[in-house]
Parts: sequence; structure tokens; C-alpha cells
Amino acid sequence: MFENYFPTLSARQQEQLEALGDLYREWNAKINVISRQDINALYEHHVLHSLALHAWVEEKQGGWKAGTRIVDVGTGGGFPGIPLAILNPECEFLLVDRIGKKVKVAQEVANAIGLTNVTTRHAGIEEVKDVYDWVVSRAVMAMPDLLKACRRVWSQGLVCLKGGDLTDELKGCPQAEVTPVSRYFAEPYFETKAIVYVKRK
Repeated sequence: MFENYFPTLSARQQEQLEALGDLYREWNAKINVISRQDINALYEHHVLHSLALHAWVEEKQGGWKAGTRIVDVGTGGGFPGIPLAILNPECEFLLVDRIGKKVKVAQEVANAIGLTNVTTRHAGIEEVKDVYDWVVSRAVMAMPDLLKACRRVWSQGLVCLKGGDLTDELKGCPQAEVTPVSRYFAEPYFETKAIVYVKRK
């Protein structure tokens, strides 16, 4: 699946992506971080979905430069942060979530696959004082609320994954740019998914 869309993956990156299936099944049996009916679709619905942001950044921004700092708001068990960190090993990722047990899973998964560019924090984004280059998220809150909550912590761009009809949600965000995930991935699951980008003014 991944080689079709990302043909330049290293052997190490492929191994790390392939390891996620067993790790998340093991942790999900202990702590419900992914819905039980969704765990069998982990790679499509969670890992590949997260990597839509990588495809977008590659196309629209020419990729993230080495040293870029990214904060994943409402990461849950590590999405989109962990898949993005695998494909961007020279960038630094902070994964933040209010639910401690989910943050623990994200950190344990990162440790298990040897991700040295990931740190996690059990906190709300308003508790994060540092400024990052980018904010990423996956359907964590309505776009106006996300922009308000993250206003202090990003300097370049905010890019997130959304689903469904965004007409009402984006009425208050005229600066938002929307790209269908189906631009990058052919699976039917992505037909209703979108990437929303807001550039820092």
C-alpha cells in the first residue's frame, strides 16, 4: 500500500510502518485507542490517512525542511504524528493530548519502532508554551476552535484532516484552503476526506 504512494521509502521506514499493525493491536487490547471495528482497517483509515498530510506538504510546500518543528494537537494514540514522524525523520514532533492513557500508547509505539524525533505530552494545547513551525491534527475540533486554541503555538502553517461537508464549519475561516484527500489516494474511503490548510498571516 505505502510503496505505491511513497516509492522512495527506505527499508527502515517500511519496517517502521509495517510494525504499527501489531503494536496497535496489542495496545488496543489493553487501552481502547482505536475503535474495535476500525482496528482491522488501521493502515487505510489511520496510517495512510495520516500520510495524506505528508503528500500534501510534499506537493504544496516542497516538503518539510530538516529541523522543522511540528506539534500534533489531539494526537490520541499517535495520529497523524507517528506516521508523519516516520516519513520525516529529520523533523521534530511533539504529540499532545488531554487523555493520558492515549499519550502513553503514542509514546510506547514511538519507542518500540525507534522514533527518536517524537516526544509526547499529556496536556491541552493551551498548556504548550513553545512556538512550533506547523500544527497538524486529525478531526480534533471544529476549525474555528482549532485556530483559536493554537493561535500562539505556530509560526508557518496549520494543516489538518477533516471529513464530511465542511461548508458551515469553514464559513468563519475564509483563509482556509481545502484539498481533497482523493487527490493523493485512490481508495474509496478517502472520497469524503479533506485536508484543510491555513497559512500564518
